[in-house]
Amino acid sequence: MSDASRPALSVLDLVPVRTGQTSAQAIAASLTVAQRADELGYRRYWFAEHHNMPAVASTTPPVLIAAAAARTSRIRVGSGGVMLPNHSPLVVAEQFAALEAIAPGRVDLGIGRAPGSDPVITQLLRQSGTTSDVDRFPDNVRDILALVTGDGATVRFTSGGTYDVHATPAATTTPDVWLLGSSDYSAQLAAALGLPYVFANHFSGEGLDRALGLYRDQFRPSETLEAPRTFLTANAVVADSEAEAEALMLPQARMMARLRGNRPLVALETVEEAAAAEASDHLATPMLDALRSRWFVGTGPDAQAALTAFAAQHGVDEVMISPVSAAHDGEQPDAAPARIRTLELLAA
Repeated sequence: MSDASRPALSVLDLVPVRTGQTSAQAIAASLTVAQRADELGYRRYWFAEHHNMPAVASTTPPVLIAAAAARTSRIRVGSGGVMLPNHSPLVVAEQFAALEAIAPGRVDLGIGRAPGSDPVITQLLRQSGTTSDVDRFPDNVRDILALVTGDGATVRFTSGGTYDVHATPAATTTPDVWLLGSSDYSAQLAAALGLPYVFANHFSGEGLDRALGLYRDQFRPSETLEAPRTFLTANAVVADSEAEAEALMLPQARMMARLRGNRPLVALETVEEAAAAEASDHLATPMLDALRSRWFVGTGPDAQAALTAFAAQHGVDEVMISPVSAAHDGEQPDAAPARIRTLELLAA
């Protein structure tokens, strides 16, 4: 990945769980992907936060980050992202202070506002049915920034007194904090706080240009960032042939169709399972063309060229790939050869 005209590449991992695979095996497979990304020169490796999804095992980014940090030596590791309304800002700050102590100079704290789940699980996570945690999101982000930098957050008591709280382990180096989102709100908040911003293009590209424009136009320099800094996420399925890439894409496309159609969620199908099911129910067929237009599907040279053009179009020097290539029947359950092959071909 030494060509100066090409964007730097990073990885977003939801830790996919496929048919017949345990969560433990899915995590083991993802850690092999992280190791290979480290070897290939990828810039960073982030884990998402999603809950109550049979096809996703990435529920606790800090735990997965620690495991990836222990198995890698160079690549930055982080969250893409921690859904802050689900958590105490102090707990998040302390978790990432500990991670920074484990892997100094290599930790990213990506923060998001979405719940990462359905309303029932959201209520269980927050132990309430209110939206107060979402409403407090800007203040909670400010608390995170104060806690992880060692400045401390001020707690005000109803009696009128105050107390300064500091995250422990005490900061000697600090994680880089990024704000994640796919809306005008997240872009404007990142700009107001002077934070780097990631647009979640792997969900939907709707509003991408407007969000980036708002972020860049309204950006206010901060102590940690003098100028706007942003990158985009994108789904990718790259293989040695167009036909293989199309086959590897179908299981993820069918899962997206289930999500958008409010159908019951299942573990990710294998390539063979998806092909047989699609021939019968045509679940993903209506949306395949739309997905192909937004995902990067094809051979290495074609995907590289498309990614380079995509980055140039949006004025970014980094793209975070979510390698959503599926598995074939009979593959080792603790391995992810097609996802690794996507990374290898893009890095070639």
